[in-house]
Amino acid sequence: MDKPGNHWKQRHRSFYYNHAEIPDLTLKLERTGLLVIDMQNIYFSCSDDLGEASEWAFFRSRMKNVVVPNVVRLTGYFRERGMPVFFARIACLTADGKDRSLSQKRPGFNNILLPHNQKASQIIENIKPRENEVVVTKTTDSALTGTNLRLILHNMGIHHVVVCGIFTDQCVSSTVRSLADESFDTVVVEDACAAGTEELHNRELEIINNIYCQVLNVEELLEILEMKL
Repeated sequence: MDKPGNHWKQRHRSFYYNHAEIPDLTLKLERTGLLVIDMQNIYFSCSDDLGEASEWAFFRSRMKNVVVPNVVRLTGYFRERGMPVFFARIACLTADGKDRSLSQKRPGFNNILLPHNQKASQIIENIKPRENEVVVTKTTDSALTGTNLRLILHNMGIHHVVVCGIFTDQCVSSTVRSLADESFDTVVVEDACAAGTEELHNRELEIINNIYCQVLNVEELLEILEMKL
């Protein structure tokens, strides 16, 4: 039993929802899919592409010890039960990246050139997409804005979208907001996501929780899903 204040309904509450009564979460299994965002080789490379190693120590540790194991667990759970798994990845169609959106051309961290056919842009090996699993390629932060994912989800009868991946405060957040605007019921799995720092991760969860999505951890999500089996 969770201690008072440690339940998903109590965590990551922003000022706007301090006194809100949060309803129970209901997920219809036949209408629920998992969306894995930007779990690509570039972010797991041993190079210093991300910047100074010391600055990225939190991110690298969290990805290795928390996020990747939990994403593996989630993809395994959905696959074992025949529930759809979707992937989104950042990748440009041109070698020079001219087709990227403005947000991916600005100087700094976001300006990473990822041609679609290079190894760096591919999904990491231990969660790589299986046959018949949909992978959308985006040149935007939102997985909906720059792809036909909304239409695919609609065609497959998906209403509840469980989101995990990176970065919490960028592509995850942008996708979640787009999903909410398109009236998809969205869950973010907090311990299957990461940002560059713990502060950015937690702050973004507080911002998007209860309005654009519900934020749960893996155990809480699986408990709710198991109740439906």
